[in-house]
Amino acid sequence: MKNIFLSICTAAVLASCGTMTGSSASKVGKAQPPLTGTKWALADNVKGKIPTLNIEGEKISGNAGCNNYFGTTKVDPSTGNFSAGQMGSTKMACDNMSVEKNFMDMMAKANKYVLTGSVLELYQDNLLLLKFNRAE
Repeated sequence: MKNIFLSICTAAVLASCGTMTGSSASKVGKAQPPLTGTKWALADNVKGKIPTLNIEGEKISGNAGCNNYFGTTKVDPSTGNFSAGQMGSTKMACDNMSVEKNFMDMMAKANKYVLTGSVLELYQDNLLLLKFNRAE
């Protein structure tokens, strides 16, 4: 029953992400500014700690809503391609682990990015997965 509930929650989150609209639609798959040395905070309201993304060279790290995570990334500014891999994290248990699970699942699926001013959007092809605001 718990797995069914988590599957439904994941599907609802993905459906709510929707497809691209407006100016972002024309930017996916095109040249983007580089992401090296940037820090981001998830733009969506979530229960608990806000997930973050820090990009330094080919390394990523941050907090997924409960646990700290780390991994590698391949970012190609000339094509707007993005991928996260070799992801690992600490293993604390928190009240709302579904936020963390969904965040990590979407990070693993992201293959494109669009950077507009202080907003970073991660996509799976034409599906918006995650939206971040620049963090200090």
